[in-house]
Amino acid sequence: MHLNMLKAKIHRATVTHAELHYEGSCAIDGDLLDVSGILEYEQIHIYNVNNGERFSTYAIRADEGSGIISINGAAAHRAQPGDIVIICAYGGYSDAEAAQHKPQLVYVDRHNKMTHTNRSIPKQAA
Repeated sequence: MHLNMLKAKIHRATVTHAELHYEGSCAIDGDLLDVSGILEYEQIHIYNVNNGERFSTYAIRADEGSGIISINGAAAHRAQPGDIVIICAYGGYSDAEAAQHKPQLVYVDRHNKMTHTNRSIPKQAA
C-alpha cells in the first residue's frame, strides 16, 4: 500500500503579499523552505485560518531571511496580506516507511521567523 502523509508543515505563517497578476505559486522565505524540507516547485496545500479557504499551488523560493509568504496568481483571491495560513506538503510512503515517518513541523512568529521545529503534533486536549 502507498500512503499519502504529511511531509512538512509551516504553521501559522503570515501572508505578506497577494499578487494577483504574478505567475501562480506561493513564494516562501528560502530559510523556511530549507528547514521544512519543502522543495521549490513542490506541490503545497495552503489552509487560510482567517477565512477557511483551502487551496493547492506550488512553492517558489523567496529571498532567505525575507519573511515573505506571497500568495500569487488566481490563489491571491483566497488570501490577503495579514492572513494567517498553514502551508503543508504531503509525500507518498510505503507501509514500512509510514510506520517510522515523522513530519517536519516548522513554527513561526508573526514576522515569519522560525521560533522552533518539532516532529510530532501535540495531542489535542479534551
